[in-house]
Amino acid sequence: MSSELPSVRRSRLLSAAIFYSLLAVIALVAVPYGSVEPWWRAAFLSAVFLLGAIAFVDFLLTGESNIARYSFLLPLLALGIFGLVQTIPFGSAYSAALARNLPRTISYDPHGTRVWAAEMLALVLLAGMLLRYTTDEKKLKALVYLVIGIALASAIFGIARQTMQHQLGFGLPYLRPGIGYAQFINKNHFAFLAEMGFGLALGVVVWRGLARERLVIVVGPILILAGAAVLANSRGGMLAVFSQIVFAGVLRLFVRPAKQHSKEEGKLSELTKRLRASPLVRVGLIVLLVATVALGTIWIGGAPLVASLEAVPTEIGVASDNSRWAVRRWDIWPATLKMIKDHPIAGVGFGGYWMAITEYHNASGEMVPQEAHNDYLELLSSGGLVGLAIGVWFVISVIARARHNLVSEDGFERSVCVAALLGITGVAVHSLFDFGLHLLF
Repeated sequence: MSSELPSVRRSRLLSAAIFYSLLAVIALVAVPYGSVEPWWRAAFLSAVFLLGAIAFVDFLLTGESNIARYSFLLPLLALGIFGLVQTIPFGSAYSAALARNLPRTISYDPHGTRVWAAEMLALVLLAGMLLRYTTDEKKLKALVYLVIGIALASAIFGIARQTMQHQLGFGLPYLRPGIGYAQFINKNHFAFLAEMGFGLALGVVVWRGLARERLVIVVGPILILAGAAVLANSRGGMLAVFSQIVFAGVLRLFVRPAKQHSKEEGKLSELTKRLRASPLVRVGLIVLLVATVALGTIWIGGAPLVASLEAVPTEIGVASDNSRWAVRRWDIWPATLKMIKDHPIAGVGFGGYWMAITEYHNASGEMVPQEAHNDYLELLSSGGLVGLAIGVWFVISVIARARHNLVSEDGFERSVCVAALLGITGVAVHSLFDFGLHLLF
């Protein structure tokens, strides 16, 4: 017995060290401009793979009794492997510009695709380690509080910067007054982070996964995050937050709260049951959610009114210098659809969009779109039908896992599942118009 105790103690210490190291990586990764700096992304990859190597040693020593819980990560693993396949040469093609033959690959930018695949595999490894080492409610709460805290700190920094910055640099040297929000160069990217924290906080409060005295602590971040999303003036972010609130109402009819106290809450529960049983209420909420997303698409992506206003300078003969840049979503999306039509099966390579789109982007060439400003279009253009199929596989896997957790007898686990779904909803809606999933948070 005495010989086993030290080994058990060492295993627990190692597990705790890995878990809290993962939290530190998550906390630091969003600091410099949302991890768009190449050196910081490289540091993130190095840290994750180093922790992965340590976790592998721990796995060899202790084993794993429930491999099935990692199954929903298989689609993401397959997507990363498919990215590597896109870089495999299959012949050569002559380049007139370089006057020599170059290896022919599916990807238009093999190096960029390899970098993308490395980042995807690192994120899969990170998620797998979090699943393995988030072993109790205490650690789950730490993870939830961390994500909310990161978003809250970013929102407070953004509000401070918006009210106090008057010159170049505000904590970070490249931040310019009136450009971006918080630590992000692009205000829409801040909104993605805010949506994650907002969804988590809203879900935990609505489903009462915390003690009553602690709920007050979470209400403040909800208000600050929602306010910061509005102050950032990200239309996609505001639409995403509104969609999260609507979806929270939908889920409230189908998922019981973590705790129910008092006769008053019992009466509310009876009312909830009646509303759940009403087909009219269900259809009405679903229609409201779909209408919200549809109207948001028109509003953000290319409403006729917006297009008319943007065309006014050209129509009255006062064309601006950027009139041929064609960097509006209404210009980028049709070009992306043409590219999808020409590369329907395997796409142009993850990370290769910026190079492939030049053949389809009808503009002066001064500004080349780096992303499709719609992550679903970019998935289809970069991975083709193969990538889309893997994406659908992942969505189905997440839904299956969520359905399992939503009926959990553990109230806090159930509330965190709902909260995570709300965060995912915000990101999913916002991804219709922007490319926040290209950043590491």
